[in-house]
Amino acid sequence: MFASLVTNTRSRSATRCCVSIAATHGRPIYSATRHHQRYFATSSDSENENDSDLASPASPPPLTRSNKDLTDLPISFADISRAEVAIRGGVKRTTAELSPFISELVGANIFFKPEFRQFTGSFKERGARNAILQLRRERGNHLNGVIAASAGNHALGLSYHGKNLGVPCTVVMPTVAPMAKIEKCRRFGARIIIHGAHIGEAKEFAEQLAAKEGLDYVNGYDDPAILAGAGTIGMEIIEDVPCVDAVIVPVGGAGLIAGVSCAIKTLKPDTQVIGVEPEFAASYTAALRAGRPVKIDVVSTIADGLAVPEVGPHAFEVARHYVDECVLASEQQVSLAVLRLIENEKIVVEGGGAAGLAALLPGGALDRADLKGKNIVVPLCGGNIDTTVLGRILDRGLAADKRLVNFSSTVSDRPGGISKLCNLLCEQGASITDIFHERSWLFTNVDQVQVKVVVELQGADHGKRVHDALTAAGYPTVWNVQF
Repeated sequence: MFASLVTNTRSRSATRCCVSIAATHGRPIYSATRHHQRYFATSSDSENENDSDLASPASPPPLTRSNKDLTDLPISFADISRAEVAIRGGVKRTTAELSPFISELVGANIFFKPEFRQFTGSFKERGARNAILQLRRERGNHLNGVIAASAGNHALGLSYHGKNLGVPCTVVMPTVAPMAKIEKCRRFGARIIIHGAHIGEAKEFAEQLAAKEGLDYVNGYDDPAILAGAGTIGMEIIEDVPCVDAVIVPVGGAGLIAGVSCAIKTLKPDTQVIGVEPEFAASYTAALRAGRPVKIDVVSTIADGLAVPEVGPHAFEVARHYVDECVLASEQQVSLAVLRLIENEKIVVEGGGAAGLAALLPGGALDRADLKGKNIVVPLCGGNIDTTVLGRILDRGLAADKRLVNFSSTVSDRPGGISKLCNLLCEQGASITDIFHERSWLFTNVDQVQVKVVVELQGADHGKRVHDALTAAGYPTVWNVQF
């Protein structure tokens, strides 16, 4: 069905080019030969002609690049290279792999870099190990321990590698941190403190505790050693996919995209590096508008690992110098991305880890002509998600995909009234997942009752057939009520 990838993914030759078929069976065949990219994005690039319900949030402002000389930036490619040597053997070397199914869906050659396969479930291990090793070299016997504020993934990485390297670790986690991540940190022997409504409040408390107890604070998205560790992903991407045209990176505190963009733009300057952040926690977008990191009000988001109220100043300086643009993804789009990965790739990724794919799916901010047929690498940067949260995300993904629909209608309150409605839905192939009938607040005939129904469908076309059948049968219907 799909053509195989004609390349040695571990080849170091930057002149090799990847060739694959992203769509077949009468659909356009997308060639993945390298195209020269514009280094600066323009406003027209972000226009999306898709009128779907998943239309992307308002585009962020144009990126303003830093005028700083490379030597003035918080990290350099040399720092990333040293980090790569330091952490080698201590973290998993993940390989970017082509996804034929998602490639066909997006209309480009999509390569996933599965960072969720690290031992603690996220890319954060790279920076955490590099930071601890650097502190050990610098502080020696004077290193009393490390402390960090984290919603989970950085805490896991620091706890695990702190234990392995013999360095005591304390992590301060906000109340919104997933239970799965909290319990894993405990298993690694870290001291856990739950404090603050979000990562910003947890960070303030951790910094105070660090000063009080003589601990070294390791910022999970702004410490230069963290940025350098994250940058090793960029080195591996170029090695795995030397013909890469674009790298789509989730953005929280901007540490990951800072390191990755530095490596990518150093090794292959014509490759686009594009950030994606949740619309409910768009701190990098706010920083671009202001020209500096600023605090924003973060709304609870399913991409909880990206919910950072203020990007790091070091990370921002590096990112604004190298990153081409940053776009936003809605909650619906992120939910749908998690669903697509489970259904097509059989992998479970947390909301923040799927943000890059969310922007590429139909209706997303990066569903646009200039990226069609290109070689695109998407780091799937985390897989630590509570099962209860996963269930809610999947339901939202099914709703976004028009495969879970609710409606209200009025039926006879006499025996068999609801049964007739159920029989009609059965004939149309709709599966009822929930039904509720209401008598007290219906101000029509006394022998009528209002029913609210949730049904599983096969998609938008099936939904239209069911809706038409209800209307033809005389059922007044309010379809897909938004709550």
